[in-house]
Amino acid sequence: MKDDKPNIIKEPAAEYGKVYTYADYLKFEYDELVELIKGKIFRMSHAPKSYHQEICWYLTIKIGNFLQGKDCKAYAAPFDVVLDEAGCFGPPDWIIEILSDSTSKKDLNDKYDVYEESGVKEYWIIMPKERLVEVFVLENGKYQRIKTYTQDEVVSPNTFPELKILLEDVFPEIVKK
Repeated sequence: MKDDKPNIIKEPAAEYGKVYTYADYLKFEYDELVELIKGKIFRMSHAPKSYHQEICWYLTIKIGNFLQGKDCKAYAAPFDVVLDEAGCFGPPDWIIEILSDSTSKKDLNDKYDVYEESGVKEYWIIMPKERLVEVFVLENGKYQRIKTYTQDEVVSPNTFPELKILLEDVFPEIVKK
């Protein structure tokens, strides 16, 4: 079946120049999912492709099992991460972003900047089609690229060094094509 829909997602109409808050976001009544980044509204992509979900599911199980019985909690998307100036919700220690064709520019630029500015200690960018994981760790307020891991390597987060993730298990067969 041919997909006639373009891979580009147009942003929802919003008042030009307005900066929105999390309180505004909670009142939004859009027909589609949106996210708020630096006060701007961005449309989220439609349901992710199966390989995206398989990667997310594998990591959710692996990380969830590792954290069982510990004081730390893990959440899978969709889940609101509130990084406001008051810090009342605060930044997570570790965020994993699985890139999608339609949102990769936003994820690689806008979210990267917001996570860095907000103090997210570790940020992983998973590139399914390339079968790579880019790992960044916050040092002195700036992200430092630790390494780009390939599909045949094992990666451990700085946040939980005893957690070992074999990347060949992360990437589903469908992505190899």
